Amino acid sequence: MAADSAASFGLLHRVCKLVVLLCLLHISVTVVFYVRSLDIRFAFVQNQQSHNITQPNQVLTNDFPSRTDPKGAESYKGAPTEVQQRDQEDEPKPPEQKTEEPVKKLEKCPETSPLLVGPLRVDFNTPVDLEQIKKENPAVRHGGRFRPRDCKAQQKVAIIIPFRKRDEHLRYWLYYLHPILQRQQLDYGVYVINQDGDEIFNRAKLLNVGYVEALKEYDYECFVFSDVDLIPMDDRNTYKCFSQPRHLSVSMDKFGFRLPYNQYFGGVSSMSKDQYLKINGFPNNYWGWGGEDDDIYNRLASKGMSISRPSGEQGKCRMIRHQRDKKNEPNPQRFDRIAHTRQTMAKDGINSLSYEVVKIEKFDLFTKITVDVGKP
Repeated sequence: MAADSAASFGLLHRVCKLVVLLCLLHISVTVVFYVRSLDIRFAFVQNQQSHNITQPNQVLTNDFPSRTDPKGAESYKGAPTEVQQRDQEDEPKPPEQKTEEPVKKLEKCPETSPLLVGPLRVDFNTPVDLEQIKKENPAVRHGGRFRPRDCKAQQKVAIIIPFRKRDEHLRYWLYYLHPILQRQQLDYGVYVINQDGDEIFNRAKLLNVGYVEALKEYDYECFVFSDVDLIPMDDRNTYKCFSQPRHLSVSMDKFGFRLPYNQYFGGVSSMSKDQYLKINGFPNNYWGWGGEDDDIYNRLASKGMSISRPSGEQGKCRMIRHQRDKKNEPNPQRFDRIAHTRQTMAKDGINSLSYEVVKIEKFDLFTKITVDVGKP
């Protein structure tokens, strides 16, 4: 009996040892696999961190494959990342295909504008203001510039107005002349040359200044020199240049709508650039009223040019009546100077012009250039 018990105990002891060994083996295997799994996870995390450092904005999904060469990889299927946007902006883009209509080349405006209406009623009894004039002439650009939209103007014309303290007269001039000049289909600009200070007035020198200053802005071919108080009564009297110097204010109401004398060249006249330079411009030494127009006529005649004029009917114009300006008294030296035009014209003119620009102002309807022309 004792022997059987001892044998059973020995068997039980061996079984328990075997179970313990199996448990230890199981635990060892479990520990080994667990440690190995930790190493694998740690290596994976390190790999991910390293990849994110080199590609901070790379999204690792099936829709966004990684790019080892950002300039040469395939485009993304989804919304681009910030890096992709920069790369796409750096890459040259093919030129956009534009279907632009060809620019239509304008034909020359006709020699005689079809917009002209002929005789006009001119009245100085109703006051006008600049705002009203601007509203009625919306096509006039800043600085008093205009050119036709539907055709290319026959000439580029600078209108030069000698000026001092005549604001009311200027308003009437702008009111009547802007519509006329537009109907005449001119490419024109209006320049008011204002004499600064209170020294004696010098009309001809201001006209020389206007010629020089206008050419600084645009390649004008023709120059119309106009007193501010003269308004044409017929828009067929075109403010442009002709093959000969043009006297435009032929029939003034001041003279009973007659030409006072054949050599008269005062009021409003036009000359091309070549004609103007041929006579060395205008004299600079006529201070006060009178004489410079006759000097200009002498210059033209000495260079073999003659004066052209419109008909007496088309050349009618009205003058705004006013008192003689202060500091514009008749020039007592004018007769002596006129007698010596041929001797003085080569050295007294555009080649001897001196002045100082005080201020240039661009208004809606005109450009005003204030200048110091000195004194006698």
